[in-house]
Amino acid sequence: MKRWIPLLLAIEVTAIAVFSITYDSLDFRIYWLGGDAITDGTRLYTEQLADHWFTNTPFFATLFTPLSLLPLTLARVIWQFAALAAFIWACRITMKLTGRHVPLIAVVAAGLLLEPVYHSFFLGQVNLFLLALVLADMHRAAQGRPAGIAIGIATAIKLTPAIFVVLLLLTRRTKDAVTATATFATCTLLAYVIAPEASRVYWLDTFYDTSRVGVPYISNQSPYGTLNRILRGTAEVGDWYTAIPLTIAAIGLTIAVLWARRGDWLTATAVTGATGLLVSPISWAHHWVWIVPALAVLLRNNNRKTALAAYVLFALSPLWWTPHNGHPLQYGFHIFLTPIANCYLLAGVAFLTHMAIRLRTAPPTGQGELRHPTPAAAATRAVRDPERIADG
Repeated sequence: MKRWIPLLLAIEVTAIAVFSITYDSLDFRIYWLGGDAITDGTRLYTEQLADHWFTNTPFFATLFTPLSLLPLTLARVIWQFAALAAFIWACRITMKLTGRHVPLIAVVAAGLLLEPVYHSFFLGQVNLFLLALVLADMHRAAQGRPAGIAIGIATAIKLTPAIFVVLLLLTRRTKDAVTATATFATCTLLAYVIAPEASRVYWLDTFYDTSRVGVPYISNQSPYGTLNRILRGTAEVGDWYTAIPLTIAAIGLTIAVLWARRGDWLTATAVTGATGLLVSPISWAHHWVWIVPALAVLLRNNNRKTALAAYVLFALSPLWWTPHNGHPLQYGFHIFLTPIANCYLLAGVAFLTHMAIRLRTAPPTGQGELRHPTPAAAATRAVRDPERIADG
């Protein structure tokens, strides 16, 4: 391994440590305050925390109750290093799903330079935990083992991972889907027992309200955010928009299911993650941590130039170079600015298109993603090729 890679990682970890101690990450502060407000009636959702609304689930706020008892700086340092551990774990699982042997230290060092990843640290966001939880269950699915608990917890924290429950259903892993749903329901019920008033406000009102966040903000790289910027406001986006996420969900999940049936759970996971980002009305730039398994798919498939282009795009994040924060050029359609300002969205669409085309050109078998085949699969292999099994 090149000597500069451990040095780079050491610099990155040091930077996270210094940053965690010195910088008051906005989203983490909101989480921290939410943990304190969860049992205080409806205040969690009816009053702003740190001049911003708490938009996550009541269950997520309950998870922050222990951290809310600690001093803010100490709680933030613990959170950020836990997020780093989750990211390392996610990278490890991703490499296992590729079936390739790549030094984990190199993967982590490169991954920390991606804007969605370091932006998550900048804000103190939960994205890296969700990535690790979902990948953990998808790896179990790839091995033919029971799954669903981690996805259920991730969905209870933030609803967008629910698309992976649908994937489990469509791939006929019904027990896993039921497990995920039951886990989600248990976590949600627990939050209701702890904070019934806040839970009622969230599920009857806040859950449907996108006005609490700045939908047209440049960081929102969803189709809904893009249309809001092009059409200059939510009033111009009518009920017809519902057809767009439904169509994307149908196409994306179909592609994911077809890859899963080939035994390629890494591609199925990456495609589902990208689909979830395109379906959600709010997909902030820091939500796009699903670039990590997507890059792993491209590199495993020897699409090196495409992977390099995607890596550079998500490392440099040129969307931030375009006019935003209310600048007049942020709104409307501009032949050069609009593609750059919505580059994550376009990259997600391009990835789904690429994986759909590859279904017709790639061989119909997996590529080593099932590193630990199920007993049934092993038995089938033994019947088909007994001499090879005997030879080891």
